[in-house]
Amino acid sequence: MNIHPLRDDERERVIAAGLGLARLPRSDGSFYLVAWDGDAPLGHAHLALTKPPEVQDVEVLEQHRGRGIATALLAAAEREAAARGHTRLTLTVSASKPEVRALYERRGFRDAGVPPRRVTGVVQIRTGPLEVDDTLLTLEKPLSIPGEPVRRTSDTDHGRTP
Repeated sequence: MNIHPLRDDERERVIAAGLGLARLPRSDGSFYLVAWDGDAPLGHAHLALTKPPEVQDVEVLEQHRGRGIATALLAAAEREAAARGHTRLTLTVSASKPEVRALYERRGFRDAGVPPRRVTGVVQIRTGPLEVDDTLLTLEKPLSIPGEPVRRTSDTDHGRTP
């Protein structure tokens, strides 16, 4: 398996395989990481280069689930964020998907101390409108920058005062 940032000439292959690229196009430097088996896409994860960066839109084709692809995509996102000097990576997960949350927790993500966020309504994505009715939990993971020790996050990292 090979994971690398999505190139423009690979977009149609990823979409044709059944993987949505809902967060394209982006002009803020954010990008998709795509897992490949030869020239066949297996899954993707979007890395939003926000402060702190956020992993979004992790998806693995159903026939390839259970093979460690999502875990490998998360590890790649962690490396990409750390290589850019970030010391923390966040993500949100549906409160109704404990199995997905468990995957993130096995990778070292923990509750970020942010209250659960209720999201309802219609969201416009590249593929069209999406009806949303969910409660999202925010998780985070401290990252080590190559050559530096892991820095623990603190309350001030969240914009809160101690």
